[in-house]
Amino acid sequence: MAKNEGQIVIKKYANRRLYNTGTSTYVTLDDLAEMVKKGEEFTVQDAKSGEDITHSVLTQIIFEQESKTGNTLLPISFLRQLIGYYGDQMQMVVPSFLEHSMRAFTEQQSQMREQINRAFGETPLGKNLQLPMQMVEEQVRRNTEMFQQAMQMFSPFMQPPAKESRKAEAKDIDELKEQLRAMQNKLDSL
Repeated sequence: MAKNEGQIVIKKYANRRLYNTGTSTYVTLDDLAEMVKKGEEFTVQDAKSGEDITHSVLTQIIFEQESKTGNTLLPISFLRQLIGYYGDQMQMVVPSFLEHSMRAFTEQQSQMREQINRAFGETPLGKNLQLPMQMVEEQVRRNTEMFQQAMQMFSPFMQPPAKESRKAEAKDIDELKEQLRAMQNKLDSL
């Protein structure tokens, strides 16, 4: 098996074909996605230049998965935020933060699975039990808060909110003021 420091080497040819040097077979992006899911380490090299193009191929796999499954993992708001960081002073911090967040999420997911297994054991319910959506949503909320706090620490002079969100904030504040006035009037009448 041809490997590069313990990793399988995938060669990408000019005709866009991918060749797994470990198995001596041609593979597809779907095959590479399965390898990732199985935890198999590999690098992708341009067959002619030898340049490491793993990042662009993995990005292409994400694009393919997002466009064909209908089950997108990357919400539009996240994509917009991510795009906004390109060329920004935060560009250097975002990759390590995202990597840390994904690692923490994976660890917490494993812990939740262990807790479910301890609670329900090897019963059919335990095997088929999906993680409650509330637990996942709570984790996403915490990760989002951590991300926003980290961004504010590194970028104290963040851009002001978009015009629409300023309007929404102003409307919320006005509603709160009106509620306070109504409460004050009730207290005065008592």
